[in-house]
Amino acid sequence: CHLRNKKNPHQELNKMKFSLALSAVLVATASAFAPTPFGVNTRSMQLNAEKDPAIYGKFDECVWGLEQKKEVYAEWDPNAPRSPWNFNPFETWEGNSPDPSGWYPGEIRYKDPSRPDMNFALMTEERNFLEDLAKNVKEGNVPGAPGCRN
Repeated sequence: CHLRNKKNPHQELNKMKFSLALSAVLVATASAFAPTPFGVNTRSMQLNAEKDPAIYGKFDECVWGLEQKKEVYAEWDPNAPRSPWNFNPFETWEGNSPDPSGWYPGEIRYKDPSRPDMNFALMTEERNFLEDLAKNVKEGNVPGAPGCRN
C-alpha cells in the first residue's frame, strides 16, 4: 500500500521535539563537568571561608536562645562596625531575626539557628525582656549607626 511509505508528520514533529529536548538537557548539564575557571578550586575556598572565625560568631552551631542573645547584646557596640562578632541579636530586618552570627535569611552565609525548647513561661520571660529592652535602648543604638543593620 502506498500509505506505508509516507512519513507521518506528527511522528517527525515528535522526533524533532525529543531531539531538541535531549540537546537542551545535554547542554545544561555539560557545565557540571567543565573545569573551574583559571584552575580555582571553589569548593576548598568555600570550606576555608566557613572555618574563618571572622565570618561566623561565637554561638554558631550552638543553641540560639535568649541567654545567648543577651550575652551577644551585652557585648554589642553600636558605634563599632557591624560584624558576626558585633551585632544586635534583637534587631530585625524585613521582619526576620538574625542567626547567631548576625546573618539574616536570604543572605548567603545565613544558617537556620538551633533553637531551645520553648514553653509558655519562657515565652513570657522573653516577651518581658524585649519590652524592657525597647524602653531602655542601648546608647548609640540609632538607625544608621555602624553596628546597626538598618
